[in-house]
This record gives sequence, structure tokens and C-alpha cells, in this order.
Amino acid sequence: MELFNYVGIDIGYVLIGTIGFSIIMFIMLIVVLVKQNKLKKRYNAFMEGNDAKSLEKVITERFNEVDAVKEKLQVVDGRLEGIDKILLTTYKKMALIKYDAFREMGGNLSFAIALLTETNDGFIINAMHSSREGCYIYAKEIVNGQCDMILADEEKQVLEKAMSK
Repeated sequence: MELFNYVGIDIGYVLIGTIGFSIIMFIMLIVVLVKQNKLKKRYNAFMEGNDAKSLEKVITERFNEVDAVKEKLQVVDGRLEGIDKILLTTYKKMALIKYDAFREMGGNLSFAIALLTETNDGFIINAMHSSREGCYIYAKEIVNGQCDMILADEEKQVLEKAMSK
């Protein structure tokens, strides 16, 4: 009391402030208890589950399903890695040019075809057709987009066309 007199605060104001604070705290306690009761009811309803199944059982089943999906995903990832390796060696790029090799009447029956992998490895087949002399077929190997042999103009065109894809 002496402290309040020393500071110059009336004890009545302190008492009214304390009672007001207690009332506010009491109201807040009631609000918290009501909210807790509602939450407890919702929790109990949630834990009951459907058709007499417990929520724990449902959650356990879902975790088991997730584990099974993870295992299958690992198997699929392994298979995809193998497929990716195989795809690096498959022919993905292709180009075809038809032309008249001997400038004869009869159309563009000759052709050059290039088949290349992703790394531009593969081959060119050049089939030159002549109505008088028959058909000549040549195959040339391509490594990294280059050929050790001299390429005809049509072969160069078909190689460039295939590599640009």
C-alpha cells in the first residue's frame, strides 16, 4: 500500500483494473473452453471412421499403398534408364532425297536415305537407278556426322537434312 501512496496511485483504481482484467481473462477462458469442446467433438467424429473402420487402419493402409507405389516407381525408373540407354543407339533422325541419277527419262527413281542416332552415328544408303544398266546400291557409314568416304552431292544433302532434325 505504501508503494501506491508513494507513486500517487489510488488503490481503488488498481482494484478496479485487477477485477476488469480478471473478468476479461475469465471470458477468454470460457471462449477457449468452448472452442476446445467443439474441436474435441470434431476430433472424436473424425476418429470414428466410416463403416466401423478405424482411422488408424485406413491411415496404415494408405501408408502401405504409398510404400508399394514407391517400390513400383523404383522399378519403373530402372526400366526407363535402360530404355534411355537403348534410345541413344536407335536411329532417330531420318532423311530421304529422291533424284534422277543418270538424267534419264523416267523420273526420280534414285534415292539417298540417311539414318542417324542422337549422336549422328549411322549410315547412308544411296540407290542409283538406271533403266539401261540396272540399280546400284551403296552404303556409307557415318560416325559423329562424318564419313571417311567421299559423299556425292545428294548424300551430303541427305546427311545435312538428317543431322538438322
